[in-house]
Amino acid sequence: MQRKTFSRTLLGTLTLILPIPLYLPAGEAVSKSVILSTTTSTQDSGLLDVLVPLFEKKTGHSVKTISVGTGQALALAAKGEADVTVAHAPSLEKKYIAAGKLLNRRLVMYNDFVIVGPADDPAKVKSTRRSVEALKLVVVSGARFISRGDNSGTHNLEKSLWKMAGIDPKGAWYLESGQGMGATLRIANDRNAYTLTDRATYLAFQKRLALTVLLEGDKPLLNIYSVMEVNAANGPRVNNTGGKAFADFMVSPKTQTVIKSFGLEKYGQPLFVPIAGRREEEIGG
Repeated sequence: MQRKTFSRTLLGTLTLILPIPLYLPAGEAVSKSVILSTTTSTQDSGLLDVLVPLFEKKTGHSVKTISVGTGQALALAAKGEADVTVAHAPSLEKKYIAAGKLLNRRLVMYNDFVIVGPADDPAKVKSTRRSVEALKLVVVSGARFISRGDNSGTHNLEKSLWKMAGIDPKGAWYLESGQGMGATLRIANDRNAYTLTDRATYLAFQKRLALTVLLEGDKPLLNIYSVMEVNAANGPRVNNTGGKAFADFMVSPKTQTVIKSFGLEKYGQPLFVPIAGRREEEIGG
């Protein structure tokens, strides 16, 4: 079964032109349709192209994916416009959990963020091992920096790093793409600029980019992904059964094994590390 990927723009268009609700009418059809809101990195890395067909074959459910920034993915779930969500912004996720909008937050996997930029590294980012210092070097050098600017997990981390650096990023050198990670990497590449990216998306796009990894391994750059079920009280069409089935699938031993090897053959290294059943404080210690 071919997976249907929905952008936020397409969803808005459908809402305007179709005199029917976003979800199917109540009944058996609803129980077989699962709407997943998730970050663009799970889409751009190609991971969902592997996992979703496995889930559909195993359960008989069909998955419709809304791939946006983490902030938007969580907001859609909170409004009852998704049945399950996968995100990578722990502090933001915990706010939705505390508010009762999302339920049963479980760790799925992690990778890391890296700072990439031109190979000649005009800001000398490679001279430091601290991400905060790297951003300061970009500012001092006058080099360009491309931000996602979309309230995604990546953007939220970037904002926290600027805050730690004591810098309010403004000016002609700082550009916000307002787009997903893949598009932002392409813009940074075209502008000979620096950007913050999750490693998985960078590796997936690496052959099309002249950008290189200049800083990695700093503890603040740890990138944890979680799966959360959507509270049925968020909207009348929330598919609890399907959402829970997908969440359970993501943390199941077989799926964790698939995640462990994903990317190894193509990129020479796995793109994610499975961590189902572990606690956040145990990761990256």
